[in-house]
Amino acid sequence: MSQEFDVLVIGAGPGGYIAAIRAAQLGFKVACAEGNAYDDPKGEPRLGGTCLNVGCIPSKALLASSEEYENVGHHLGSHGISVKELSLDVTKMVGRKNDIVTKMTGGVAYLFKKNKITLLKGYASFKAKEGDRYQVEITGKDAGLVSAKQVIIATGSKARHLPGIKVDNKLICDNEGGLQFDAVPKNLGVIGAGVIGLELGSVWRRLGSDVTILEAMPSFLGACDTGVANEAKKLFTKQGLKFNLGVKIESVVAGKNNVKISYADDQGNAQSLVVDRLIVSVGRVPNTENLNLEAIGLKTDERGFIPVDDHTCATAAAGVYAIGDVIRGPMLAHKAEDEGVLVAEVMAGQKPHIDYNCIPWVIYTSPEIAWVGKTEQQLKAEGRAYKPGQFPFAANGRALGMGASDGFVKILADATTDEILGVHIIASAASDLIAEAVVAMEFKAAAEDIARVCHPHPSLSEVMREAALAATDNRALNF
Repeated sequence: MSQEFDVLVIGAGPGGYIAAIRAAQLGFKVACAEGNAYDDPKGEPRLGGTCLNVGCIPSKALLASSEEYENVGHHLGSHGISVKELSLDVTKMVGRKNDIVTKMTGGVAYLFKKNKITLLKGYASFKAKEGDRYQVEITGKDAGLVSAKQVIIATGSKARHLPGIKVDNKLICDNEGGLQFDAVPKNLGVIGAGVIGLELGSVWRRLGSDVTILEAMPSFLGACDTGVANEAKKLFTKQGLKFNLGVKIESVVAGKNNVKISYADDQGNAQSLVVDRLIVSVGRVPNTENLNLEAIGLKTDERGFIPVDDHTCATAAAGVYAIGDVIRGPMLAHKAEDEGVLVAEVMAGQKPHIDYNCIPWVIYTSPEIAWVGKTEQQLKAEGRAYKPGQFPFAANGRALGMGASDGFVKILADATTDEILGVHIIASAASDLIAEAVVAMEFKAAAEDIARVCHPHPSLSEVMREAALAATDNRALNF
């Protein structure tokens, strides 16, 4: 006889575990199935998904370590501080990252116990629907059959690999291997100038690698506001990252101790690059192939995503929902979390809402890049009249004192109503500063609303206010 639950969540990543917790808070009897061990030495499923185990959290830990190393080695002199015999222990640095991951995944396990959520150790796939319940088979340590009235699919995504390029996570790596180097490669190649490529390229560049990034698209960071993208490319190039845009990869051949990449440049000329390690970061694909969706009458689209209702994340199968990286929209952990809460509340009869235009994006380079809402190029394409306001951190006292004067804040407001349509930041603390913009846009604030809010002095947040003033009849006070 199968175990019975009100709600079964498939996948314990950011979307899945948050959905399970919220459903439990609302009084449902909840189980969550997770089979991925992420190289756990005991083979135990690791909670937290890609984000906690091999994505957001470990990459930010290494980014922080590499920033400290670069600051000590290159940026303390202006403060009157000198350091002799600077050394680097990559094993210890990676170990610190692993300790943080272990602590975070353990925290999710504690939350499951606190909220009386049953953890099913294994992979889940649909068997059939019997009456008003779905029969789901668990394969793994907790092998068996479970049934649930409602199911949330939150199986996340995996790194996209290029045809003909074998990723072994030793010489040729994806995001997982790029977090586990045992030494700093002298020469590092990165295919893909997106979020992952820029972040991992920045980590190893700071630690001493000569990093070359190959990007198929002719433009840099096409999803960003053009002004931010141009500023970012200028700053990253100055730091030492090398970019080749508009390339076509012809072949990748792994040798005994190096990798040779043959490609055509943006002029069609044959080029080659030999590196000690290669990171392939060309996007991600949804984990939907082993769910046996056909058993309940569902199928994915041509890209592997599960079609859902735009407002409730409901699939075509009654009582089955899908969230996060397996559905439309940006592959962002915080987007998945919000969808997890939304679905749990929909199941409880509530009326939650997500404004996808107010979901922030962040790239954790140095300086960081963050944005929410529309870009200038999008507004121009829509033919919408807008007012831009921009203010540089070079005119901010707090930024100068911190040695973080690169970048700016740009606010785009409707030309008639003054409603904020988009905010774009490139700065050392962009990931934190963007939250004010998200709150403002959720409440349909005008640029003048931010301009009239008192901000602490001296602080980086003053740049947000000055940009809002600049968008309001060009009233910036300090520039």
